Amino acid sequence: LWTLEYPAEGKLDYGNSPRTTPLILEDRVFLLGAFGDLHCVNIITGEVLWKKNLRKEYNAKAEMPWGYCGSPLLVDGNLIVNPGAESASLVALNPADGKQIWKTPGAANGYGSFIAGRFGGKLQIVGHDTNSLGGWDPKTGKRLWRLEPPEKNDFNVPTPIAVDGKLLVATENNGTRLYRFRDNGLIDPTPLAQNRRLNPDTSTPVVVGDRVFCVNKLLWCLDWKSGLKEVWKTRDPSLSSHGAIIASKARLLVIGDGEILLLDTTTSKPEVLSRVEVFKEKVRPYSHPALVGTRLYIRGENRLKCLELGD
Repeated sequence: LWTLEYPAEGKLDYGNSPRTTPLILEDRVFLLGAFGDLHCVNIITGEVLWKKNLRKEYNAKAEMPWGYCGSPLLVDGNLIVNPGAESASLVALNPADGKQIWKTPGAANGYGSFIAGRFGGKLQIVGHDTNSLGGWDPKTGKRLWRLEPPEKNDFNVPTPIAVDGKLLVATENNGTRLYRFRDNGLIDPTPLAQNRRLNPDTSTPVVVGDRVFCVNKLLWCLDWKSGLKEVWKTRDPSLSSHGAIIASKARLLVIGDGEILLLDTTTSKPEVLSRVEVFKEKVRPYSHPALVGTRLYIRGENRLKCLELGD
């Protein structure tokens, strides 16, 4: 239907293709490339309505060997992006024309996406910069709180997860933690629960009911209501390096190195119901798959595949 092409000025580990997930708003889609190229495009025609380069416009100087990885976020009608500049760590833009609404100073980027949620009774933007976890006021950009974990040098790739007013955070040096919030919206720096053994470097956990599922060489299942206690874990050849998870109440799709596993989310032991090979070649789909209705779209390197999952 249409194609958007532009030069990628540089060379990154794992190639120069975009890392982020497109954000759709009515008839527009917002696309952020690995070098900071942000485009607003008409989703029907492919016409570029506006564009800007976040790295150049905000003079972000930090080295990013993996590029921009945080997906654009829509909060209260504003488009939130993460240039990672000293003067503009987070920025709110008008989605209609790309004009700046506010910017807030801070540190360079992490590699995860930001989320929006109500914590401690306050709507907040929550996510990682290069060395800390934080919450920001979506109306003004003011930083509300800052939390540095005891172990330094996390890459901060997994995205935080809102769980019943609490915050689930997982990183490779500090494990998986569950935080609660005070009534004034500030985070309690002492974790409500912690599991140091589940320490993913790239995969974001998924919460289904009381259970937390995540890939870190093994497929893990924890119970967050029981102090992040381990329910089960299982080893599989397709999950040696990375895995993306899509879940429903009863089923779990785990996409690993060229294979998809289907599991039951409710069992006391891991139960693989079926598996299918996605790519015959050893192609690793680092991008998170997209589920549209009953169709699963998977991108790996220079390949795109659509699978019909059925009912």
